[in-house]
Amino acid sequence: IDLSIQLNIFHLGSSFAASVLYKGLCSLYTCVKSFLELGQHIWERCDTARALLQRGCPSDRLEDPRGSTVLLKNRRITFNPKEQRRQRQQGQVTQLQPQTVLLNLRPGEPQSFVVKFKRVEDYPIDLYYLMDLSFSMEVDLPSVKKLGADLMEEMRNTTSDFRMGFGAFVDKTVMPYISTAKDMLRNPCKRTEPWPCTPPFTYRHILSLTANGSLFTELVGGQRISGNLDFPEGGLDALMQAAVCEKQIGWRNVTRLLVFSTDAGFHFAGDGKLGGIVLPNDGKCHLHKNVYTKGNSQDYPSVAHVAETLREKNIQIIFAVTEEVRHLYEVHVLPKCAVGTLSNNSHNILQIIVEAYNALTSEVVMENSKLPPGYHISYTSRCKDRKLRRGEQGRRCSDISVGDEVSFNVSITAPLCVPAAQSPPRVVIKPQGYSEEVEVLLSPICECSCQKDAVPHSPTCSHGNGTLECGTCRCKEGRVGALCECDRAESGEAFDSYLCRRDNASEVCSGRGECVCGKCVCRKSGRKPVHAYYGEFCECSDFSCDQYRGQQCGGQGRCVCGACRCHAAFRGRACECPLSPESCLSQDKQICSGRGDCHCGACICHDNRFRGPTCELCPSCPSVCTLHRYKCVLCRAFSLGLNPKECETRCVHLNLTLVGQAGVLARVPPSPGLHRCMEVDTEGCRVHFLLRTGKKDDVHVALERECPSGPNVILITAALSASVVVLGVALLLLWKLLTGVHDRREFAHFQRELEQRRWDRRDNPIYRSAITTTVNPKYKEQ
Repeated sequence: IDLSIQLNIFHLGSSFAASVLYKGLCSLYTCVKSFLELGQHIWERCDTARALLQRGCPSDRLEDPRGSTVLLKNRRITFNPKEQRRQRQQGQVTQLQPQTVLLNLRPGEPQSFVVKFKRVEDYPIDLYYLMDLSFSMEVDLPSVKKLGADLMEEMRNTTSDFRMGFGAFVDKTVMPYISTAKDMLRNPCKRTEPWPCTPPFTYRHILSLTANGSLFTELVGGQRISGNLDFPEGGLDALMQAAVCEKQIGWRNVTRLLVFSTDAGFHFAGDGKLGGIVLPNDGKCHLHKNVYTKGNSQDYPSVAHVAETLREKNIQIIFAVTEEVRHLYEVHVLPKCAVGTLSNNSHNILQIIVEAYNALTSEVVMENSKLPPGYHISYTSRCKDRKLRRGEQGRRCSDISVGDEVSFNVSITAPLCVPAAQSPPRVVIKPQGYSEEVEVLLSPICECSCQKDAVPHSPTCSHGNGTLECGTCRCKEGRVGALCECDRAESGEAFDSYLCRRDNASEVCSGRGECVCGKCVCRKSGRKPVHAYYGEFCECSDFSCDQYRGQQCGGQGRCVCGACRCHAAFRGRACECPLSPESCLSQDKQICSGRGDCHCGACICHDNRFRGPTCELCPSCPSVCTLHRYKCVLCRAFSLGLNPKECETRCVHLNLTLVGQAGVLARVPPSPGLHRCMEVDTEGCRVHFLLRTGKKDDVHVALERECPSGPNVILITAALSASVVVLGVALLLLWKLLTGVHDRREFAHFQRELEQRRWDRRDNPIYRSAITTTVNPKYKEQ
């Protein structure tokens, strides 16, 4: 519901309210019979079906218009175009289904339809070759001259209906793009052999699309190279003209390919100012005798302008460029395009065209024309792998071969109703690069069907003072009131305001509405427009009741005039108290485990020692096993603890049964009142027994106790002895090691001192030896 309109209805009276109710406010069920009391809003007739029925609207007067999808034109996809042409049938080849769809859109409710696409065999192709004839492309021209026959032969494997055309470009014929000297205008490359260059030109259309491959070879073979001064060329001018001059080029409504071959970059919008050209490109055809005539008076087009034109004309472009400028043409702005790298002399141009064509046609990308504000469109696709894709991936399918069929689910949602003048009549959906399209007609549902049965001057509307439309009076000028019963001029403000005060209150309509014709017209809450006031004096609201756990009326009732009306199973001011005691049941199905009372779904325990949702916990209480039953088990089964006389007196209530092993007790299945107990007796042994409580307790005791084994004296003694011996030997070895190291150090120190003393004795000049040696001089002569 348009909340902004709802908030202002009470200002305008029932006349305007009746007219706007069915123009944008029918996003819920509407009651077409007036069941409202005087003073209530017209928009209160729009609500959920359940709420309207509760408020007294007859079920047969509920109106709920729904959206629908109607296929107006649904021609089947062509099965075999080649056979169709062979039989000389003139039917159009169809790859896209359906062709026209009508969507009746209820605001906020999406409508969907399926678009099928299939690459049919032998689909016609038009290819236009646009070549740069600047001087640097001279070595490439021979390869292009023989392209016609080779390409015709190659494309026969794809289609029997193939046509080719040819055009060329250089640049604008003004400075600084070319030299304007007379001799340079006649022959821009200044040579005569093997032949002079042709005068420069912006764009020249040479051959319209034709199936005659030899004619292509003949006309292209007569072309000569031209020249210019700067590195970028006027390629965008040529692209624009080749796209918009459909009649001259001969484009058909088939697959359109444009091959753009160059070894240089391109000028774009704004570069024309260098040559004094400031007039923007108008995107229209200006060919006269196949020559572009506005090259020197209109600026270059922008890349975005060319992209939009190519998209509009369904032209898929193949850039055959050299490696040095490849990065300039790998732009993501253009619609379906492919980029191939030319060799030095363009001998691989045929391979580039074939591979690019296969790449372009193997991917299907759905696009649509601009939607009006507020409308939303979404796509989901099922491609060859049958996987569901959503979002941007839902628009495309890749690796599509001839004969493959893919489907796209298109969903469109309308916003709140807008004036018809602002709503476009249609939306166009088509695959990028293809001429076929789906026309989607939009028809918003902004009126209810009951409006056609309007009764002018109806007696219901105060003796003809209004038109009865959809059960509501649309009053004449000057009349107000739900039934047009009051004259605006005669109705006194003071009199009316007195009737709209509750118990002589100071505020009119409790400050929540306005007094119209002596009746309160209540408004909605300013903070939350979905909250409305009602009542004779606007004293009631359905959003001011007590809350429980963050929900009004605890989520278990309905707020009516500030008080909660609880469901049958709940009570309380906020419906916080369930009448069922189910939440108070313990595991043994007792209310609060028999230790308390259930109040509002929660247990109130009699004994303060007990805790828990069902009084099942008692941290300070002894367990059942540790009560007097434990002492009785010890004295009755093992004669431990109590003396025989005291045991006979205190333990007479036990019905004792002895079993052999504790494993027998473990196999007893659990049951209500059965407790498995394990206690430690005075000798440190574990005693296992089962206790079943009742008027007389039954106890099953395992005679086999789990007593801890005594210490192994021999092992302990041997371990201690071995530890002492090992520790002593280790200490001795450590002492021996330390003393040996110390002795070695001392001996080495002694030897060093001894050597130093000998040195002092041998070199002291005061020292004289006691031995004298005398040499006989005659000894050598003998």
